[in-house]
Amino acid sequence: MLSLNNVEVIYDGVILVLKGVSLGVREGGITTLLGANGAGKTTTLKAISGLLRSERGEVTKGSIEFGDARIDRLPPHDIVKRGIVQVFEGRRVFEHLTTEENLVAGAHIQADRRRVGEGIERVYGYFPRLRERRAVQAGYLSGGEQQMLVIGRALMANPHVMLLDEPSLGLAPMLVEEIFAIVQQMNRQERLTVLLVEQNAALALTIAEHGYVMENGRVVLEGTAEALRENADIKEFYLGLTEVGAKKSYRDVKHYKRRKRWLS
Repeated sequence: MLSLNNVEVIYDGVILVLKGVSLGVREGGITTLLGANGAGKTTTLKAISGLLRSERGEVTKGSIEFGDARIDRLPPHDIVKRGIVQVFEGRRVFEHLTTEENLVAGAHIQADRRRVGEGIERVYGYFPRLRERRAVQAGYLSGGEQQMLVIGRALMANPHVMLLDEPSLGLAPMLVEEIFAIVQQMNRQERLTVLLVEQNAALALTIAEHGYVMENGRVVLEGTAEALRENADIKEFYLGLTEVGAKKSYRDVKHYKRRKRWLS
């Protein structure tokens, strides 16, 4: 459904961030993109959603295709209209608007007011807590409620593909599990395709069916979620487990060096 083909991204005309990234996102599935900070994960999402130009970045080589069409030369609003919506890292709500006004803002491409109302009810069906907080200014919501709101706001655009950037960041484990369960529910009930960027590899590989590992702007490993969970390198570096399944100390994980066979 969505594919990146040997994509190179440069910022300010000189800073090479993505170095020949190729990956595919299957329609109706959940694909995860793993990697440490600075690996190029968020840049990959921004390349897909057309937001690089606002940060003086551009796709200089390769192509990004959605369905049968190339989209890497389209402006962001056209990409949204085609059904690709990005949920940014950091819970970026419109703080002075109410919860419901934030949802209405997410339906800016929808001209039919009746369908806007139906979309709001659909979001409240997935996130009942937002219904209770519908008249509260978004800046006064808890971190978990704000994360639910930005996902719900993206859902108001009726997307085919949702790009989720670090939805677990800064949230309590119980809230993270609740939000990930709702993402799974949306995927199953609506056949919503999800590309998930996440540092919580253990949780990401629980809900995803396929995954890619990025390092220094390159994809260095890919496979089914099950295969990645069983990969010794992934266990040791991302999950903090030894070969026999015991937890490694933070010091050991911090100084772990990736095996060279990843790139072979």
